[in-house]
Amino acid sequence: MKQITNTILMIRPVQFRMNEQTAVNNYFMEDIDLQNNAINLKAQQEFDTFVDVLRNIGIEVIVIEDTPVPDTPDSIFPNNWISFHSDGTVVIYPMFAENRREERRDDILEILEAKGFRIENVMDYTSAEKEGLFLEGTGSILMDRVNQKVYCALSDRAHEELVIEFCEDFECTPVIFTAYQSVNGERLPIYHTNVMICMGEAYAVICLDAIDDKKERKNVLDHLKQDGKEIIEITEEQMHHFAGNMLQVAGASDKRYLIMSTSAYNSLRPDQISTLEKHNPIVHSPLDTIETCGGGSARCMMAEVFLPRQ
Repeated sequence: MKQITNTILMIRPVQFRMNEQTAVNNYFMEDIDLQNNAINLKAQQEFDTFVDVLRNIGIEVIVIEDTPVPDTPDSIFPNNWISFHSDGTVVIYPMFAENRREERRDDILEILEAKGFRIENVMDYTSAEKEGLFLEGTGSILMDRVNQKVYCALSDRAHEELVIEFCEDFECTPVIFTAYQSVNGERLPIYHTNVMICMGEAYAVICLDAIDDKKERKNVLDHLKQDGKEIIEITEEQMHHFAGNMLQVAGASDKRYLIMSTSAYNSLRPDQISTLEKHNPIVHSPLDTIETCGGGSARCMMAEVFLPRQ
């Protein structure tokens, strides 16, 4: 079982803008004073630059163009509706925003099979939407694939019973907690686990300040320490610059890299950077428009492909 892959699926946006349906509980999003087509154009430029950056270090990036219809402003974040596993399983997830459910595309599986990947089984949790229960992929569930654990911050987009069902299906141990951020003086739940934790092979970047309950915080720390992870703490302010939304990948010759946005990189202190660089070089790319309007960053844009080859 591997924690990281060198194959990434990414969706190039055609209708990217601030999604009014996700803005209700994604407090990382901000309004921007641009027309939607100008926003989409900027997002496409950031996307293309980011893909080039990844390919330059030897990562296999499978880019799929979004379609103009249906209208899917958040399609640039595929990791919320699909995940790919090393036993050939594909998982399809239930989504909070109705217009995000339109992002799910069967043709993506056909494209992957045509590229030589083997799909043995599709597990579909989307019927939970009828009951108003959601679990937004690797945004909601942070997998430690090697130690068979799933870390999950509960929110409107991550329901406990679905986390437990997923863990039973994949024989994982759930590590469940609630994480908060300060919004206009109130503590409100963070919408996705992957904005506050990044799981590397030998380390975890985590915003512990977001876990208000001391027992829950201790439980998360105990699990990470028990599995030998070096813990690199980030502040809530750094988390708001997407310093938790990073992904470790394997590039050319299986060399490890940590991928993040330029704003995440610029928010890190020199000591945090040198600790991370002991494990892997850091690679970053500017994603300002995508972060501001989409409320997601580098990690959210990359759906890791662990599927076996034919």
